[in-house]
Amino acid sequence: MNKSTAQLMTMCTNNTNITTNASCHVDLLQGLAYSALFLLGVLVNAAALHAFIAKRDSWTDTHIYMFNLAVADFAFILFLPFRIYDAFFCLPKTTFCTFLMYMHFINMYASIMTMTAISVQRYLVIRFPLQARFWRKKKAAAFVVCLFIWATLLMICAIFRKENYPENLWTCYERCKDQPLKGQFIGILICLGFLTPLVIIVFCSSQIICILTKTDNKSEQRKSIVYIVTANMIVFTVCYTPIHVAFLVNYLYTPPPNWQSVSVPPHVYLLVSEWIAATNCCFDSISYYFLLKRFYS
Repeated sequence: MNKSTAQLMTMCTNNTNITTNASCHVDLLQGLAYSALFLLGVLVNAAALHAFIAKRDSWTDTHIYMFNLAVADFAFILFLPFRIYDAFFCLPKTTFCTFLMYMHFINMYASIMTMTAISVQRYLVIRFPLQARFWRKKKAAAFVVCLFIWATLLMICAIFRKENYPENLWTCYERCKDQPLKGQFIGILICLGFLTPLVIIVFCSSQIICILTKTDNKSEQRKSIVYIVTANMIVFTVCYTPIHVAFLVNYLYTPPPNWQSVSVPPHVYLLVSEWIAATNCCFDSISYYFLLKRFYS
């Protein structure tokens, strides 16, 4: 390894010892974008949680999955004020930033995995209606699946906890552009965190649409279910595809030596795609809770 390469690799680490203002810049657009998302997210997710808690005596397995999704989305929203503050005033780079970054992504992937479970459950109910109706352990199975989701995500974060330590951060919510995530971590995020859920959701949604459109009983209710399932599939793809493409691009991209003073396109794309992914927490409430509850109540 030559001297210049070694200096580049240690550049970000040495920056940790510099004052916070050295790498601090006000990102007005990002702050306003997340502020709008926070306000809308609080309203729709609080209403969704209230609706589910009010009906807790008549919960089914579907309600358990949806409540878990509501918890993940609402927890995601509750941590957004820290990101908004960092965009306007800059948080100091400490282990608290590591915690905030992992909370951001734990809740995002908890939402992704729960949506996958809902798609599978919805497909089984429509594909095998009689078996699903008389299976008595549906609620217990749903509870176990939700626990498994959270346990798996916490375990992955514990294994790769050093990936977002302060010495790897340029700001509280941004990694150094010259220190990408490990290839194993990227592989888990893309393959297990996105591609596998995407394939499952597309398969289950397509099967549901085929089953409901081929039936002779094409009532308004069935047509509505087809529209909702289609919309959910499209929203999932649109919200989560950009950020996982950004993960891969940033891993493969080699930033210029003066990356601190220039705008690196793949990094800008990553920031935009993170906001796009974050908007899904609002779409979840609208589609899964308020539209679907008329069919699963």
